[in-house]
Amino acid sequence: MSDENRQAHWDEVYTSKGENAGSWFQENPALSLELIKLAGVTSASAIVDIGGGASRVVDGLIANGFERVTVLEWVTVDVTKWEPSENYDIWHDRAAFHFLTEAADRIAYTRRLKTALRSGGHIIIGTFALDGPERCSGLPVIRYDAAGLSEEIGPEFELIATQPHEHITPRGATQRFQFSTFRRT
Repeated sequence: MSDENRQAHWDEVYTSKGENAGSWFQENPALSLELIKLAGVTSASAIVDIGGGASRVVDGLIANGFERVTVLEWVTVDVTKWEPSENYDIWHDRAAFHFLTEAADRIAYTRRLKTALRSGGHIIIGTFALDGPERCSGLPVIRYDAAGLSEEIGPEFELIATQPHEHITPRGATQRFQFSTFRRT
C-alpha cells in the first residue's frame, strides 16, 4: 500500500468509526502496562508507543508518573518513514506491525527500531496470533508467533517472554493476539 493510500485509509477509519469504536480499541491496556513495568522501567525511562492512535497506553503511563512518552500515530507519522530524534528504553507496539504486509515496510520498521532503541532496551510487540484474524479494518495482516516475529526483527534482539492474549473488541468479538517482549543485546 502506498504512503498516500495508507494515510487516507487510516484517516477514513478514524473519521468513520470515532475514537473508541474501532476493533483495536481497548479501554484498559492492562497487559501492555504490565509488560512495560516488567521491563524494569523507571519514571525517567523514555518510551515510544508505535501506532498509538486512540490508545490508552499513554494515559496509563502518565498516570503512573512517566514523563518521557512519545506516541506515533499512523495518520500523523508512518513508522516506516519516521526519523527518531532520541533513543528509547521501551518500544511498544500493539497492533501496528502486523499491518506491514510488504517486506520493504517491515525492513524499514526494523531499521527505525534499531535506530531508536538503546542497547539493553526492550521491545514489546503485540500482533495477531497465528489463529487471529486475517484482516483488520479492511486490510490484510500478517499473523505471528514469537519465533516468526523474532525472525523478522533480527538476531540482535533476544526474546525474553511471550504471552497469548484475547482482545475483546467494542462489538464483543474475540481477537487472538500474541505479545512478545525482546531485549536488545
